[in-house]
Amino acid sequence: MRSTLTLMAGVAAVAVSAAMVNAGEMGKYPPLAPLGEPPIPLDNKQSDAKVELGKILFWDPRIGGDASTACVTCHEPDQGWAFGDSLSRGYPGTVHWRNSQSVINTAYLGQLFWAGSAASLEKQAPSAAKGAVAGNGENDVMETRMAFIPEYRVRFKEVFGTEYPLIGDAWAAIAAFERTLIVNDTPVDKYLAGDKSALSEEQVAGMELFNGKAGCIQCHNGAQATDENYYNLGVPPAERWEEDGLAQVTFRYELYAKGVTQEMYRKLKDDPGLYFRTKEADHMGKFRTPPLRYTAYTAPYMHNGSFWDLREVVEFYNAGGGENDFTDGTMAATKSDLIKPLGLTDEEMDQLVAFLEAFSGDELRVDPPELPPYEALASE
Repeated sequence: MRSTLTLMAGVAAVAVSAAMVNAGEMGKYPPLAPLGEPPIPLDNKQSDAKVELGKILFWDPRIGGDASTACVTCHEPDQGWAFGDSLSRGYPGTVHWRNSQSVINTAYLGQLFWAGSAASLEKQAPSAAKGAVAGNGENDVMETRMAFIPEYRVRFKEVFGTEYPLIGDAWAAIAAFERTLIVNDTPVDKYLAGDKSALSEEQVAGMELFNGKAGCIQCHNGAQATDENYYNLGVPPAERWEEDGLAQVTFRYELYAKGVTQEMYRKLKDDPGLYFRTKEADHMGKFRTPPLRYTAYTAPYMHNGSFWDLREVVEFYNAGGGENDFTDGTMAATKSDLIKPLGLTDEEMDQLVAFLEAFSGDELRVDPPELPPYEALASE
């Protein structure tokens, strides 16, 4: 991907930048801001016991189909609490069809997954644990497994007051744990809170580009550096769909399962993104603006993991994005007007990358829990 993008960036360097944001336009967008404390929903208040239970469940593969796939399977702490491959790890015998996003700071988001199909962490957890190419779990099976684990019976009764664990309470506990996965003391947070020594000169120069010439602020704004809106950037289709038979099968399955017309099923070679949810042609190829926080640890990038480092991402934007099945008008022409050649120099791209890295701070390390055993059989 890199050689093509470098060539495209070279072409872009002589083009006129149309994405520049002037001082007057900046007021249209929420400014970057320090990240405060995460919001806690009134119907799922935090407690130490609930968070600890959620942590154990997050690591427990018995909360899944064949007891082999846990939340942590696709959100590994040493891989940015995501998964370090272009497409996420899938249920045994499958490959997932999109890149795994980090769970760090997801407590602040109102839309989860690349197409925003879950409105809360409480809804995201079951969608992943029960997704056919993800956890593939069944409610009754997972609930029964937990009922045969004495420690879970004790912990669920303490937290939720039930005689036996209920699967809905398991999602609430996992969401409570995920709301503790917060990194809000990054160099960007410190700088925006008044510590002008928190960013290097190179990073400050990158921030000026972010807010001006590069135009990043148009979509990556506010405390989370995302407007949670949807855009088609022209990200090319996943390369693995061209050469990995298992990945092709998963993609075709998702087209069928999420619903497209027969003509689209036969012709589509790319992920229609938000279209799956709305069935609006204007939404083909659009994905939610991802937050920029913690991204230093979450490569590869984009919904299909097309780019392997932040420099490659910046080169892509500098070239004015790319082309995919939804940019030439054959299927759709939804590429965002905001994506234009930027004309950034090599030095400016380095400055922008340095600033993007300042959104991440130190890695968040958590000791994995010890999973409780099943109840012993009478014969044991």
